[in-house]
Amino acid sequence: MKKFLINLLLVVIFIIIYLLQINVFSYLTISRIMPNLLVIYVLFIGLFYSKTAGVTYGIVFGLLTDLFIGRKVGISAIMLGIVGLIGGVFDKNFSKESRMTIMLMVVVSTIVYEIGSYMIGHFIYDYIWEIIPFIKILLIESLYNVIITIIFYPLMQKFGYKIEEEYKGNKILTRYF
Repeated sequence: MKKFLINLLLVVIFIIIYLLQINVFSYLTISRIMPNLLVIYVLFIGLFYSKTAGVTYGIVFGLLTDLFIGRKVGISAIMLGIVGLIGGVFDKNFSKESRMTIMLMVVVSTIVYEIGSYMIGHFIYDYIWEIIPFIKILLIESLYNVIITIIFYPLMQKFGYKIEEEYKGNKILTRYF
């Protein structure tokens, strides 16, 4: 029952994040660039839940986002799935205690998401290559995502450890010894 409630809460949080991104952050832009809260959220799921859950939630949330926004369906699903996979890999190799490490994880995930989306869009949908504007978007979005992460990470960390305890058990020491 507890696991069902956690999964239900993850979906409710997705809905809240989606509404925040569309309604609030569309007005709080920097050079008309807004943060990608879903990248942070799916990375968080991959870090604290599991690699499989990160990929699954990333694909589902990406498909829903593409369907709601009306863009080409599939790009966000593929890239958020990859971000969930990256979160699972980071969980095995890095500590979640250090804010600097988390900020680097968010930057890497944002860069992978944006470059992957750009390349898929170019090869499948024949988007035009515009390198300088793309680099500007990449830098501002990465910075914006890091700022959002710094603000909300204590809350994310507290909830994440509850998820981790429920799904992974208290195996923290066994991972290192």
